[in-house]
Amino acid sequence: MKLRRWILLALWIISLVIVSFYGGAVSYGLFFGVTLLPVISLLYLVFVYRCFKLYQKIESRNMVAGQPQPYYFVLQNDSFFAFTSVSVKLFSSFSYVEKLPDGIEYELLPGDKFTYETKLVCKYRGEYEVGIKEILITDFFHLFRLRYAVPSTIKALVLPRIVRVKELDSIADIPLLSQQASAFMQTEPDSTVRDYMEGDALKQIHWKASARRQALMVRNKTGEEKQGISILCESKRYSDDIKEYLPVENKILETLLAIGFFFADKSISFSVYYGQNGITCHSVKGMNDFDAFYQNTAAISFDKSEDAHAVLARAMSTGSFRNNKIVFCILHTWDDSFDSLTEQLVSEGVIVVVYLVTEENTDDCLKQNSLRKRIMVLPVDSELEGRL
Repeated sequence: MKLRRWILLALWIISLVIVSFYGGAVSYGLFFGVTLLPVISLLYLVFVYRCFKLYQKIESRNMVAGQPQPYYFVLQNDSFFAFTSVSVKLFSSFSYVEKLPDGIEYELLPGDKFTYETKLVCKYRGEYEVGIKEILITDFFHLFRLRYAVPSTIKALVLPRIVRVKELDSIADIPLLSQQASAFMQTEPDSTVRDYMEGDALKQIHWKASARRQALMVRNKTGEEKQGISILCESKRYSDDIKEYLPVENKILETLLAIGFFFADKSISFSVYYGQNGITCHSVKGMNDFDAFYQNTAAISFDKSEDAHAVLARAMSTGSFRNNKIVFCILHTWDDSFDSLTEQLVSEGVIVVVYLVTEENTDDCLKQNSLRKRIMVLPVDSELEGRL
């Protein structure tokens, strides 16, 4: 297009020189023709811009990430002029249209229309615009181009997908770890007591241990073994740029749903903790509770004010995590505060599995792996199968 403009400018300068030195009807005709050419092209573009019609529709704006949704668009020419070059530009950051070649220019004759039926796929959970973003209209001579902004874009409400994993590699040897953790606890001082929880009988209170720790402590029953499973999910937003935070948040929720489905499908109870202007907890006992769990997960709101450290510390202070066999933490960042809190859990015989959703270098974090604490990195664009 730039080359054509330079050629037109060169022709105009040549015609001006001819008119200046030679004159005559032919010279003036050439000069005015070259001069009016861009004006006519611009008027043509304005006409097309005002007469052009676009229709697009998606079967439902409520979608699931990764699942194709029927979608179609129509380019229509109701005028008496031909539209020589019309091309579409899509919202491509978070979605894509199947089998639509990029860069194709459509020619529409008077009364003609072009219909394209395909499927649209959204990559991430969230609410954002999809489909056609704008139309590019070019004149006959390819000198100028106008952008036709779509007046009513489609905004999709995308739910996170459920990834079904066959195994959790991070806990494949949990029976062995559980036995070793129990043996570890038996060698620890005060291993026969735990924090008091509402509903415990008063006769179970260990008064000497309570006085020593300045908090109510309860004797463990003989043969009592940690059985619970808890999942801590971070809900802090780390950026103002939607292109940065949306993929991370989507992967965090996908991981939460994958772990949740794995346990619910096996009728293994678990609890989920996350921050939503305060600590929020949901319990799932099996597949009967999974639909409600999915809806709650899809509705999680990420915010800069949320603090996963505070959620973890609060849950630990109530004894919720200390009485678990396994605690999963799904995080975006790792620091000394998380390390200290998880080490406290480990010291009490809890197995801690940390999933870090990040693209940053995590070599220092991985060095902290031990028998009862495992840190696993999940790249944002990676598949979960074989990584959990």
